[in-house]
Amino acid sequence: MTQAPQDEVPLLVHGRTWEDMPTGSTFRTAKRTITETDLVTFLHVSGINEPLFYDADHAAGAGYSGRLVPGALVYVVAEGLILQTNVLHGTGLAFMSMEYSIKSPTFVGDTIHVVVEVEESRVSSRGGRGVVRTRCGILNQRGEEVACFTPVRLIRGRDYAE
Repeated sequence: MTQAPQDEVPLLVHGRTWEDMPTGSTFRTAKRTITETDLVTFLHVSGINEPLFYDADHAAGAGYSGRLVPGALVYVVAEGLILQTNVLHGTGLAFMSMEYSIKSPTFVGDTIHVVVEVEESRVSSRGGRGVVRTRCGILNQRGEEVACFTPVRLIRGRDYAE
């Protein structure tokens, strides 16, 4: 087998440019179940030591049945699911801002996925790139929206020059 120079081998995955993300376009991610290991690892790494998340009796006293998952972990898993679609692979330039709203609790054992809708897509003030705002609804296995975030990202354009 002859080895081609690496820059001649085509890249299998390439993200979308901002022009490929018109307002109103949508996609959904794969699904992922949040596990006890996810929860414990996240609590240790993040330093979140709130009894609501590691003390089942405390959580039950607050009216929760089951192992409550922090909204921050729900967001991180959702963002990971979006990035696993490769929609921004090699085209994302900056995460500029975000609003995040939690609508209902998520528990260990819940399976989530994300529905992404482009709300705004426009050229940036600097050529070769665009600003894209999306609405990312996080849904559980019952189709209930448990959270929503609206990231604003700077994304390469077709004519982007490094």
